[in-house]
Amino acid sequence: MTLKKDQAINIAEVLTKALPYIQRFNGKTCVIKYGGNAMIDESLKHSFARDIVLMKLVGINPVVVHGGGPQIGNLLDKLGKESHFVNGMRVTDGETMDVVEMVLGGLVNKDIVNLINSNGGRAIGLTGKDGQLIRAKKMVIHQDNPALKTPEIIDIGHVGEVESINTDVVNMLTAGNFIPVIAPIGVGDDGASYNINADLVAGKLAEVLKAEKLILLTNTGGLQDKNGKVLTGLTAQQVDALIADGTIYGGMLPKIGCALDAVKSGVTSSHIIDGRIPHAVLLELLTDEGVGTLIKI
Repeated sequence: MTLKKDQAINIAEVLTKALPYIQRFNGKTCVIKYGGNAMIDESLKHSFARDIVLMKLVGINPVVVHGGGPQIGNLLDKLGKESHFVNGMRVTDGETMDVVEMVLGGLVNKDIVNLINSNGGRAIGLTGKDGQLIRAKKMVIHQDNPALKTPEIIDIGHVGEVESINTDVVNMLTAGNFIPVIAPIGVGDDGASYNINADLVAGKLAEVLKAEKLILLTNTGGLQDKNGKVLTGLTAQQVDALIADGTIYGGMLPKIGCALDAVKSGVTSSHIIDGRIPHAVLLELLTDEGVGTLIKI
């Protein structure tokens, strides 16, 4: 089919406008946290995969970190095991951790790898246990209890925090023209497995890889002010002020905190973008407008 002249000109303009960004980010690393609707809707899944493949083809090094909470919950339901949460984190006993490893390290991870590969990429799936990529420590939750003089310590099982990251495996894969796809499972000094929040893993990876960008896909339009308007082009100082005045609160706090920590630790910029928009990653990376909130020092 022959393109009409106006269509052809429009496509050419889009490509030429993307050129400066492609030149600027050539050879740079971008860590992308993949989750939300973009991970469930079939058309969005394929648009995400094509974005990642195109990034690699134009010389940008994407590193994908994925979640999988809903998938874990669905399998636990099928197995008749009830899910419990403390401060938004899944209480993870030994049996639940087995399910987490099977879902994140197996089903979800390999589905994403296959998705990228079927769209022309060369993806390899990893968990934090491969090559001792992610060393973890047990997360300790302190909760105020009026009946006690000191905060109560709550054991939520195999839920961890990132202690350290060994970048050797990731660097070897990116240098070999592969796309790493990482499940957020770490290993402790005792050899135990730990389930870690995918945003936290993505943020720490971006820091140690000295990434150009950290991109977090969400089911919202980005960070919004009290009137529902999306805020972008924010400095770390402005974000701190928005947290202090209560504009940023609740479930958005951990995600913003992760993005903020990344830029304060040397990542050039963090982006919280709307994963419900097709090709959201490319739109944020290669256009002036973007589709979310950009945070820089």
